[in-house]
Amino acid sequence: MTEIRPRRSVLYMPGANERALEKAKSIDADALILDLEDSVSPDAKEAGRANVCAAVASGEYGHRELAIRVNSIGTQWHDDDVAAAAKAGPDAILVPKVESAEQVRSLVAAIEAAGAPDSTALWAMIETPQALLHAEDIAAAHERLTVIVMGTNDIVNETYGLHVPGRNPLVLTALSWTLLAVRAAGKVVIDGVYNDVKDAEGFAAEARQGREMGFDGKTLIHPSQVDPANEAFAPSEGDVERAQGMIAAFEEATAAKKGVATFNGKMIEELHIRDAKRILAYAEALQSR
Repeated sequence: MTEIRPRRSVLYMPGANERALEKAKSIDADALILDLEDSVSPDAKEAGRANVCAAVASGEYGHRELAIRVNSIGTQWHDDDVAAAAKAGPDAILVPKVESAEQVRSLVAAIEAAGAPDSTALWAMIETPQALLHAEDIAAAHERLTVIVMGTNDIVNETYGLHVPGRNPLVLTALSWTLLAVRAAGKVVIDGVYNDVKDAEGFAAEARQGREMGFDGKTLIHPSQVDPANEAFAPSEGDVERAQGMIAAFEEATAAKKGVATFNGKMIEELHIRDAKRILAYAEALQSR
């Protein structure tokens, strides 16, 4: 089984806010996106760039995976962002509004030309109709692209939809479509943000929805969302106990050369055991952080 890296909670942190970057060292998020795009005003772009690169170089973020979100392709800041981020060598460089496989390959070439270490992955945001229609090509474009992040706010905006409880049908279609494309490519996919930081119940419901759909985790805009996301996307004690019991029952049936294995009155097959082993491996990865 390939190494599992939890990405239940992926928290955006404004790159121009030094206090926020300092606070992030104590937040129990699995990953941090040190942002140079939406949360940084044009007159603070250079300062933000210096801040996030220094944060990555500090080595003070413990188990947290660090990604730098650069400004999008075609903006006046993009090239300098990519060059600086590559030199800093974070775990990943996240690029917004990626719309084609060709762009992915060009981004990989730019990152490598700028001297990024082999350990720095490319993450891409899918957040436009063009990207959604080419999600399969984007996800499979290059092995250095390891994670797809959903930009649900932009999807709603560009499709003229509305933000509604449970998410509107087009957003759900976009999420499902992209998830299928990413899974086909064997990559990781992270759900979009929930905008109302005061609506804890609404956030919990959307996080559960994302987990039920199959997402690996959720992007977050406030530290208060970290613990609920960690809970929603982690196996519960009951999940672990069921997985252990299922594996034991299957192994017992196999040893006894029984034609059918059952657990709690339900038939279990090899596919159920694969899922059970994945759950146990994930729980072990969380415990060993």
